[in-house]
Amino acid sequence: MNGNDKNKASQNALNLDDEKSVHWDQDISYGQYLELEPLLSCQRPRSEVHDEMLFVIIHQVSELWLKQCLHEAHAAANNIMADELRPALKMLTRVARIQEQMIQAWEVLVTMTPADYIAFRDSLGQSSGFQSYQYRELEFLLGNKHPGLVEVHRSHPKNYQHLMNVLHAPSLYDSCLKLLNRRGFNLPDNVVNRDWSEPYIASPEVEAVWAEIYSDTNQYWDLYELAEKLIDTEYNFQKWRFSHMKTVERIIGYKTGTGGTAGVSYLKKALDLKFFPELWSVRTAM
Repeated sequence: MNGNDKNKASQNALNLDDEKSVHWDQDISYGQYLELEPLLSCQRPRSEVHDEMLFVIIHQVSELWLKQCLHEAHAAANNIMADELRPALKMLTRVARIQEQMIQAWEVLVTMTPADYIAFRDSLGQSSGFQSYQYRELEFLLGNKHPGLVEVHRSHPKNYQHLMNVLHAPSLYDSCLKLLNRRGFNLPDNVVNRDWSEPYIASPEVEAVWAEIYSDTNQYWDLYELAEKLIDTEYNFQKWRFSHMKTVERIIGYKTGTGGTAGVSYLKKALDLKFFPELWSVRTAM
């Protein structure tokens, strides 16, 4: 037996020893812990078309990532309200990493051609990503508050009430501005005490505060880092929106969306929305 054969035999023996050490009669298995049986039974295409499975899985995975984004972003906002920035920064970093995964998902979906999609599009009926209550919650949490957008969820009372609660609570950015106010920065009362359900309106006074923070990062390092984490979040959100828009354009062109939206035209308008306006405008002002 040569040296290579001996190494292979030794490696095989190690593998067998490893397998013998695995406990097969455990209280809870991998599949049970992850609830794989119900999870993997949720993929139920409504047609026999091959590519519909990809369409279903891409969107289900995105909803799972949205769930984790919400888990992190809500916790980050709570920590900011409690003046605990270090865990909040870690959570916002995780949100940005999750967003990168969601952006890459579009690269898989664009392997689908227009003909592939048209073959099963009728199976979707009037269902649309516009109806995603988790996406709407994340937009509300980040600050894109529009009361009328809740109405599409009225027929689902539990989701509707939850979205109403998020709509009427301070957004992540509102929590950050309240933190700045507690730190002694001079912010207008109509910024830190307002109707949280209404869209945030950019304030020159808030821009001036961020300019002060960016101009003296040594003194305000934690607030500067918080600002940059917010920028990361919005930057990735916009990349996700752009990738979504270009994917839709590539697959269906300028057709109307399944839920009745204007499709690509609607998605292009969303690219102009900003969650944290002064964090962008301060770059021009400095």
